[in-house]
Amino acid sequence: MRLLKIAFHPNVSPEDISATSHHKIIERHAARGIVLRGEKILLLYTQRYHDYSLPGGGIDEGEDEIAGLVRELKEETGAQGVRNIKDFARYDEYRPWYKGDADIIHMISHCYVCEINEALGDTSFESHEVSNGMTPVWMNIHEAIEHNEGVIANSDKKGLSIERETFLLRVIVQELVAS
Repeated sequence: MRLLKIAFHPNVSPEDISATSHHKIIERHAARGIVLRGEKILLLYTQRYHDYSLPGGGIDEGEDEIAGLVRELKEETGAQGVRNIKDFARYDEYRPWYKGDADIIHMISHCYVCEINEALGDTSFESHEVSNGMTPVWMNIHEAIEHNEGVIANSDKKGLSIERETFLLRVIVQELVAS
């Protein structure tokens, strides 16, 4: 899968991840779904951060990326009949990690284009997703980008993933949305 970008959080530098660094780094893989219908895209709106993101999340131990994608789409959006799954791109990022097992996380997001059935079923959000106010929505991709750009520019409560998500949405428009 092609690598689109390697991003560094402002508190992490390339030197922090070098072989001579004293930092402990954990690697986490995620699968993210790109489901388009014209200029509409299936996204997650997160009330806590007031942003839009691609549905998807962490791949469980022993699970491959495609199985993780299908599971995450079902859990977060109620998607049924996930099919015609195609590699899109990968986005790597390094950011601080605040749990005891490491101090930097290397998040590797595997993004896939796919189709789903018309109707969405029930979601099964994790407790933190519920408390963050996550909701699946069909959104005009241009409006989602504009909204996220406004949050990046003006919000002090933005989440860590908004730069990744907005970057990915821009690439999706360039490569997948007919103009």
